[in-house]
Amino acid sequence: MIDSISGLLIQKNPTYAVVDVGGIRLKVNITISTYERLPSTGSNTELLVYLHVREDILALYGFDHDDQRSMFLLLIGISGIGPRSAMGILSGASIAEFKKRIIAGDVKSLTVIPGIGPKTAKRIIVELKEKFVTEKDDDISMLFDAEKVPDEMDDAIQALQSLGYRRAQAHKAMKKLEKSGDLTGNLEELLKKALKKM
Repeated sequence: MIDSISGLLIQKNPTYAVVDVGGIRLKVNITISTYERLPSTGSNTELLVYLHVREDILALYGFDHDDQRSMFLLLIGISGIGPRSAMGILSGASIAEFKKRIIAGDVKSLTVIPGIGPKTAKRIIVELKEKFVTEKDDDISMLFDAEKVPDEMDDAIQALQSLGYRRAQAHKAMKKLEKSGDLTGNLEELLKKALKKM
């Protein structure tokens, strides 16, 4: 399975991007939030991807972070929700807000998201609520804040994850630096400071 693609961003719009990978131009279906985080065309970019294979189609779905891809995979595992529907759902609400609504069992607020009717909303709650409720509180609160952190903090969090730390641990360490006014310096300096807090 293809895990990610990296190359020159040729074209982008709210529903798809075209990335040149070694001379081969790939069309990747994306969410609105991924579109908003893409660099300008002509720049290099990397997307996490899911390759959807059917008898008559090969389609790539791209994501700018793993939380979004993980939610996509959970959604397409639910009967009646295909990749296109899942992308529409993810474009209609942030991961944090979507999880809050599922945990609350709020059918009405879920149906506000395009692509979700009452029956689908109930199915999503039944399938996913238990998974999210059993997550540790610090992981859940971290996910609720994930899209609010500054870019430099998010870069440091991702770097700490690559070192083997859980995102919640990394997020907590960066928040401590922010509170103490130490959220300064380049990525390497931030990592050194964060590691002392962990």
